[in-house]
Amino acid sequence: MYRVFTVPGHIRIVNDPVELVPLLMTFNSPAFKKVYELLSKSWMTEDEIQAQVKDDSVPVCLQILKKGNLVEEQWRMPKPGEKPQREFRGTYNKFRANFQCNLQDLSDILYISLSNDENLRDVVSRIEAELGNGNTSISDLSRKFGVSPVFIRGLAKRIPHLDVKGQGLVLLDTGR
Repeated sequence: MYRVFTVPGHIRIVNDPVELVPLLMTFNSPAFKKVYELLSKSWMTEDEIQAQVKDDSVPVCLQILKKGNLVEEQWRMPKPGEKPQREFRGTYNKFRANFQCNLQDLSDILYISLSNDENLRDVVSRIEAELGNGNTSISDLSRKFGVSPVFIRGLAKRIPHLDVKGQGLVLLDTGR
């Protein structure tokens, strides 16, 4: 059973341009967009979403939406004998941008958000290797790879198993 709701007046205020990455990724993919539209109407479990979207990217989409603070989650009370399940819903119905950045940073953000370029996979692999060697500093990584700190932070928003903590990157445990 779906519980229908509305979120009157909840506005996603973006103060950092890197926060655009999950938004752009969500609305650039038909499957991700469908997931967000479903979650903007009701609380749903991953299985319920999967049944309607019929796309293998639902788990990745939910991770990106959570990293972008675009969904909230809670535990659904199970029927007797069943396991509890997480359910999700969209958090915002409006958007406001409140930032200024240079065009190079904006171009990096758009490239990271919308590209399926093989070069991105290569950079991510090299960054993961550096993280494995203990180099977590965003400034050090940006110098080493000749990209801006915004580029590194944007990649962390795009890749489900990376995140920014303070001035560094961390690998997330994505085990469920």
